[in-house]
Amino acid sequence: MARVIRVLLVDDDAMVRAGLAMMLDGAAGITVVGEAADGQEAVTATDAHAPDVVLMDLRMPRVDGIVATRRLRARARPPQVIVLTTFDTDENILHALRAGASGFLLKDTSPPQIVEAVTRVAAGDPILSPRITRRLMDRTIVQAGAYERARAALAALTPREHEVAVAIARGRTNADIAAELAMGITTVKAHVSSILTKLGLDNRTQIALLAHDAGLA
Repeated sequence: MARVIRVLLVDDDAMVRAGLAMMLDGAAGITVVGEAADGQEAVTATDAHAPDVVLMDLRMPRVDGIVATRRLRARARPPQVIVLTTFDTDENILHALRAGASGFLLKDTSPPQIVEAVTRVAAGDPILSPRITRRLMDRTIVQAGAYERARAALAALTPREHEVAVAIARGRTNADIAAELAMGITTVKAHVSSILTKLGLDNRTQIALLAHDAGLA
């Protein structure tokens, strides 16, 4: 007999949980073993029910879905987590994937696709909705372009100015930079001024952002 996939539903909206439970319990090979209204309850429910897959909302009281996903995936026998949300910002997607989510779906995903996602993720096959995949691809292209541009811009700096720019990106003050690089604060200020002029920037924040785009901090 094929193994039944055990699913835990995590969402602060009881109506959403009820709809998902009705849909999944009617699917062959899947059973809903528990529900939770926030990330904190999700951890407790996981200990109680040992689900194979957790359908996780993102924005919930007390403990959000990102933190809950990270905690669940850190367990000795972690469940697979599929984020199911209405919030598809790039930051949410990346934070969820970095926390260990195996899937990211939007709540307007059709019931058959959600059932398929649960089945595939339980088998170890990560899944993203087509819209999310397209956005990640677009972001990668944009980031690659920003990386190349930032690297080219920073190539105009002297080695010492380059060190100062990286230190700024790491949140160092002028006094910190002076101590770390063994130079006077006046010299640090002169380097900062030179960096701004060479790169056509207006302030330290822009220097930090450029260094981050270049992958230096």
